[in-house]
Amino acid sequence: MSDPEADPTPAATTERETLDREHKAREAAEQAALPYSWTQTIADADISIPVPATIKGRDLEVVLRKGGIKVAMKGGKGEVWVEGDFPHPIHTDESTWTLETTSKPPGKEISIHLDKVNKMEWWPHIVTSAPKIDVSKITPESSKLGDLDGETRSMVEKMMYDQRQKELGKPTSEEEKKMEMLRKFQEQHPEMDFSNVKMG
Repeated sequence: MSDPEADPTPAATTERETLDREHKAREAAEQAALPYSWTQTIADADISIPVPATIKGRDLEVVLRKGGIKVAMKGGKGEVWVEGDFPHPIHTDESTWTLETTSKPPGKEISIHLDKVNKMEWWPHIVTSAPKIDVSKITPESSKLGDLDGETRSMVEKMMYDQRQKELGKPTSEEEKKMEMLRKFQEQHPEMDFSNVKMG
């Protein structure tokens, strides 16, 4: 006989997975509608803009500022592919762009490499006017995390864990440590009253 008081988590999990999938699909559709595609690691971001094969480098106006970007046809005539403010600053000296021929239509693409100033945060979008992605869902490729030295890697992993816990309204690793210490202390001192202790 099934227990009506049984834990209802399987249904909740399925519902969350469905919502996650819907959210992911909506996010993918929003990103696909942009005139460019982009990828990122914790340290940099790359933008690809497909353009007609007839376009030459001298036809383009590509401006990379510390706080923003503009990629358009020169002289204000025609296409503006991306323009706006970055969510976080970049190193302009380390950021580059190239115009490359591709085998995919329309024939060429503008490739832009952005070097993030803060190598510890994910960008929710390339420009603040574009739709956001949910950075809490990013799972870094382990190879990229593997490139970091042990200390930096554990720092990044801790930050990402804390970020996820915050999103879920759960305690961060520091708070968990404090709670664990308090719990151990309580076990060792059962005679003390901890009911009024505030965490945080």
